[in-house]
Amino acid sequence: MDGLSIVPVTISEQYAAISKLMRGLHEHEHILNDKTAHWDDIEAGYMRHVISMQEEGEGLCLIAYIGSEPVGFIFGYLEEQDDSRIEIYMDKELYVSDGYVADEYRRMGIYKQLNERLEQHYINLGVKRINRFTHLNNSRMKRFMEQQGYVATRVLYEKWI
Repeated sequence: MDGLSIVPVTISEQYAAISKLMRGLHEHEHILNDKTAHWDDIEAGYMRHVISMQEEGEGLCLIAYIGSEPVGFIFGYLEEQDDSRIEIYMDKELYVSDGYVADEYRRMGIYKQLNERLEQHYINLGVKRINRFTHLNNSRMKRFMEQQGYVATRVLYEKWI
């Protein structure tokens, strides 16, 4: 895509741009699940969390720009497993925490490029397992992940009392 650039950023230094994109992500997630908190209610705490994960978990945040406009992002960080896990893989694994492309820039391959750059960064660091979540009714993301080689291994059930 012409004019597209993907740039690694420090979240604390690009707080406004990431927060704006996170707002879009949370608005979409709220459509998929009405239990998703409104961004205004969680922004400070969630942004603190992702900043901390970037600093402490070797996190990488990539922003996609068209010209000077931020149109999408992806963020992931490493999680260290301990001997309490039941899986055979016991090394560091990538957790893809958040990702979003603004509506008017979807279906242009931007998210795919963000995802490929993020994954390659961590594969180069020796990561062999990547985890991520999506909503059960997010059929487009599920299709994307399956096309990228992801396999659904668990389903989260919730009961609200």
